[in-house]
Amino acid sequence: MDNHLIELDVREDLKNKIEPFQKIMEATKALKSGDVLILHAPFKPTPLFAVLKAKGFEHVAEELGKKHWKVTFTKKAGTK
Repeated sequence: MDNHLIELDVREDLKNKIEPFQKIMEATKALKSGDVLILHAPFKPTPLFAVLKAKGFEHVAEELGKKHWKVTFTKKAGTK
């Protein structure tokens, strides 16, 4: 079975003062065990880490450049 990967860039939303939280939550709804969400943001989205951890995700955050963070969220095995 192949895992799904969703890549979401919210930098433009935040630049335009559009709150991306709902968009991020919608993207995670369809993800199952082993699936991945790659999020691009202009800052390290630390508050999101706890929210998605409670939903069964692990994360790895990388600073790619000034105002560009890439966070890879992976749905842990055994979580719905």
